[in-house]
Amino acid sequence: MKQYLDALQYILDNGEDVDDRTGIGTRTVFGYQMRFPLLHSEFPAVTTKKLAWRSVVGELLWFLEGNTDERRLAEITFEKNRSELEFKKTIWTANADKQGKDLGYQNNDWVKLLGPVYGKQWRDFDSQDFDQIKTIIKQLKDEPDSRRIILSAWNPNQLDKMALPPCHTLAQFRVINNKLSCQLYQRSADMFLGVPFNIASYSLLTYMLAQICKLDLGEFVWTGGDCHIYKNHFDQVQQQLKRTPVKGPVLEMPAFTNLEELLETKTSDYKLINYNPMESIKAPMAV
Repeated sequence: MKQYLDALQYILDNGEDVDDRTGIGTRTVFGYQMRFPLLHSEFPAVTTKKLAWRSVVGELLWFLEGNTDERRLAEITFEKNRSELEFKKTIWTANADKQGKDLGYQNNDWVKLLGPVYGKQWRDFDSQDFDQIKTIIKQLKDEPDSRRIILSAWNPNQLDKMALPPCHTLAQFRVINNKLSCQLYQRSADMFLGVPFNIASYSLLTYMLAQICKLDLGEFVWTGGDCHIYKNHFDQVQQQLKRTPVKGPVLEMPAFTNLEELLETKTSDYKLINYNPMESIKAPMAV
């Protein structure tokens, strides 16, 4: 993950200081790319701070389920019944409470609806019963040479109904010589808090699709649009840049052969073996 540290340094050195919707302000560059080989011997999990792996897996399973209830995300992530989760927060809790409330969605201990965010678009695009995930699996199996295997979370027709417009907007999958690669386009990239999470999430999705479609692994390519470091993250970024990455972990996944079996898996079924990250570096999330 040295290329991730290089990206942080590049933005600090070359970015411009600009205002943003949160009022915090950022140092920003427009356009940046990183490439990560997807090897069974090393999963692209950041090692210079601890990755919230349970949250990565829980959110991805929640997306794949097509759910938009933040409390359901908590159930998946913590593997507990809803009645046991009153004080458990997820990475979507703040958005559910703040922006979801502004849009008029229900907000209480039982239901925190976020509108037609990622999972809804993935499994029921534009509320037209179009399942992008099933379509992608069929394309990968039946048309592996296609250049049209695309997953889109950006739906202009429904942006005004979403608690948060999608930051990671589009992923393209490509099979070359039986190796599956994924390129993500992320329109807005919180480089310190969000991007390591997103790299791990879409890499895991690529592993999942490769297993279902009996493909080998290629690369994960991360492409960012507005790549920014929040001004109240500068100290944390400098702290991280003083650290030297170590070898990444190996991903251990449960056995599944189709989407239905995948959706029966649990967060705890996905393990990072020999993951030895350095201590967490706390920073506030901008909402």
